[in-house]
Amino acid sequence: MKTPKPHSKESGKGASTKAVHGGAVRDKGFHSMTTPIVQSATYTFENTAKVIEFLEKKVYGGELDREEYARYGNPSVWSLERRIADLEGAEDAVVYPSGMSAVTSLFLTVLGPGSHIVMTDDCYRRTRQFCETTLNKFGVDTSIVTMGDNEALEAAIVPRKTRFIFTETPTNPYLRVADLERLAELGRRNRAMTLLDTTFATPVNLRPLEYGIDFVMHSATKYFGGHNDVLAGVIAGAAGRIKALKDARGILGNIVDPHQAFLVERGLKTLAVRVRHQNKAALQVAEYLERHPKIERVHYPGLQSHPDHKLACAQMSGFGGVVSFEVAGDIKATSDFIDRLRIPYIAPSLGGTESLIEQPAYFSYYDLSSDERLAVGIKDNLVRFALGIEDAEDIIEDLDASLEQAPARAAVNPA
Repeated sequence: MKTPKPHSKESGKGASTKAVHGGAVRDKGFHSMTTPIVQSATYTFENTAKVIEFLEKKVYGGELDREEYARYGNPSVWSLERRIADLEGAEDAVVYPSGMSAVTSLFLTVLGPGSHIVMTDDCYRRTRQFCETTLNKFGVDTSIVTMGDNEALEAAIVPRKTRFIFTETPTNPYLRVADLERLAELGRRNRAMTLLDTTFATPVNLRPLEYGIDFVMHSATKYFGGHNDVLAGVIAGAAGRIKALKDARGILGNIVDPHQAFLVERGLKTLAVRVRHQNKAALQVAEYLERHPKIERVHYPGLQSHPDHKLACAQMSGFGGVVSFEVAGDIKATSDFIDRLRIPYIAPSLGGTESLIEQPAYFSYYDLSSDERLAVGIKDNLVRFALGIEDAEDIIEDLDASLEQAPARAAVNPA
């Protein structure tokens, strides 16, 4: 793995230091160790002169340290945005009520009729659906290309029309890794903005803006929040572009409430500690599963068998806490294996303190037939395991006990 690049020009602070202290304002008159939950819908002014002073800055440019109405800003939210921007090495960040709200808001703000998006096929299904259905109604076209096919990606770009090149890294559920330098160069050469969803990586393992990517986004519900108890999303990037998103947020109304912001900021303080533990544990689990005779295949970029292993080693400081694998059996044998496990909860999502496990054929693609799922790359025996912070030895013991009871071999979906 590569040596992580510095987080910012201003200091050589590591990810854990930044997660605890980054962007924090130590004292704004609150004398509170943690950022207070400023539960207010509106903000008062001492007199009319203060109103005019504020409006002069807001209308004609100036550094604002307050707001007049909570739809436009909140101190609890500002604190979270500064901390995330510091972690990403970004000029600014904007937070939203969910990861989907973040990506849809960006596209709705920037794109207009006649625009075009190129995205990879291993992206989150709901994001693809939004692009192919909702945006299509507004005259925005979307091209889906195979993840890892750089030639197809470049060929899909329409000169003077393509506004965004979008992918995830690592992707969900096969954990493919994008070539960031190539992606950024492709965007610059074609005057298209690049957007990368690095929810699975977190800025502890990867900071795409350092490679020239224009926007980075996260479902902050996952690793940022870290406790399976809050929804949020974030986009980070250059100050001018983020300001446009914040202005649009005040119109669209998709704001984060101060309690959400408080919970995510609380989670961020342990982000690096949790992610490094999950990196180590996930690699141990992946190596164990790859050796097991009742596992058909393991998808984890930390394994040499993964198609993007070398690229992941070159770009990432850790491989993440999600391991996908295929059980040697059909859809029922796979669900039986999951049902026998005692540590992970059967649930969607990832990145929290508790391990979560799911069968994508059910959770994300239940509305499709087995053949239809296979056509989009989802096998009935595929499992996604999102590790929490339990001990790797206990997780492996749990997996081993369940696999011990599994049939020796059974028919599986064709490759």
